[in-house]
Amino acid sequence: MQKSANAKEFVKRPPIVVIMGHIDHGKSTLLDYIRKTNIVAGEAGGITQHLGAYEAVHGEDKITFLDTPGHEAFCAIRERGAHVADIAILVVSAEDGVKPQTIEALKCIQAEKIPFIVAVNKMDKPGANADRTKQSLAENEIYVEGYGGDVPVVPISALTGAGIPELLDMIMLIAGMQSLQGNTDKLAEGAIIEAGLDNKKGIYATLLIKDGTLKSGQYIVAEDAYSPVRILEDFQGKAIKSATFSSPVRVTGFNKVPAVGATFQVFDDKKEAETKAGLFKPEAKSMQNSAMHAEDNNKLSIIVPLIIKADAIGSIDGIKHELGKIKNEKVSLKIVAEGIGNINESDIKTAQSNPNIIILAFNSKLDSKAKSILERSSVRLESFKIIYDLIEFVKNTVISKVPKEYIDEVSGIAKVLALFSKSKDKQILGGKVQEGSLLIGSEVKILRRDAEIGRGKIKELQQQKAKTDEVREGYEFGSLIESKIEIAIGDKIQGFRVIEKK
Repeated sequence: MQKSANAKEFVKRPPIVVIMGHIDHGKSTLLDYIRKTNIVAGEAGGITQHLGAYEAVHGEDKITFLDTPGHEAFCAIRERGAHVADIAILVVSAEDGVKPQTIEALKCIQAEKIPFIVAVNKMDKPGANADRTKQSLAENEIYVEGYGGDVPVVPISALTGAGIPELLDMIMLIAGMQSLQGNTDKLAEGAIIEAGLDNKKGIYATLLIKDGTLKSGQYIVAEDAYSPVRILEDFQGKAIKSATFSSPVRVTGFNKVPAVGATFQVFDDKKEAETKAGLFKPEAKSMQNSAMHAEDNNKLSIIVPLIIKADAIGSIDGIKHELGKIKNEKVSLKIVAEGIGNINESDIKTAQSNPNIIILAFNSKLDSKAKSILERSSVRLESFKIIYDLIEFVKNTVISKVPKEYIDEVSGIAKVLALFSKSKDKQILGGKVQEGSLLIGSEVKILRRDAEIGRGKIKELQQQKAKTDEVREGYEFGSLIESKIEIAIGDKIQGFRVIEKK
């Protein structure tokens, strides 16, 4: 059972910060700079790449940074109802200003209803212009201080580190205004921010503790996933015995992969934890179905089947969140399988069941058996390290699958005035161009009383008994038409070409 808390037990807790923005505006560079310069020397190298969060030290204060694959993964966490961040940083390039991904990231931040700071990055670049960037923000209804609003703005260079101490100061200032507190005497609670499979240790999850204390020997429940706290590690991969609020920790030993964004509870009693996990009832509609288009209902004729393999559940959720935005009336996406870890023999065999299946690998490698089968098969495997590269590939694939539509572009209309001879499918006639022009080699529609009775092709054209390639409006001509339809005086010849509809 949870322990009771009183006012004396509450203490100041470190803020949890998420950094978001356009992929090319320096979000990752900023995270890397903070990580390298604000973590105790000699310890940064041990950080697990996909832990999902890490702690930095600024003066006497600690700050926890969420290291997500992008705003798409953060949105996926939020959509499950977990509120993990206290403050957001929206990174905008001083060269490029606001981009569509900037607006998408802002929408996630606003939906989370947390304060945010705009970091105007790349101030070291020759083309940097902070004022122009602030104007670009205002034009997109992001009103920073000095430009009609109260959103704090800090010019920085994630490459050189200029302005980063001021950014960290601003984070702590906003955190102080929020009066963030936690209770160390409570059993821990928080959210799952990452989960995956360690081929040697088993199923793990990264937990972000929002309140309370987690200790070895306790039991964690996240929806229907359950784990005893035996292997507990901090964000640097070091074994620890306990952790408290705002700390990211990894717990290994879950019975199944917990959902990213799921909230977790901690129990001292094993049976109580197992009972809690057993009582969980999943939503009737899975995230996969809600993210993908309902191709069966829309009766779409073309389906692109996908297998998604990624390094962690958070990556899969982020990918599916972005795939859900790809909409096309004639082509639908369908995830036939998904999973974490390496691409294995089963994945390749599943792909072999349908020649149209594409395996999308995100930071996922081939195991030896799968590689051997793949080399002897025609299975298509595409590997990516950046989510947006993967999404761009799928978008282009969808576009390439859209059936091409063609239309007839009319070049001109002529009236038949005379018939000179007919031999099998070839007829020599005379006429006058009424609109546009007729071109040698073009297809023609034969119209009688403005209704099409057949088609043919212009094999030869003459004007004033001289061969020509084109006869324009108002001029008479002689022509050799190839057609199975017998043309009559008074019929009209409509020249056209078939073009692809845009």
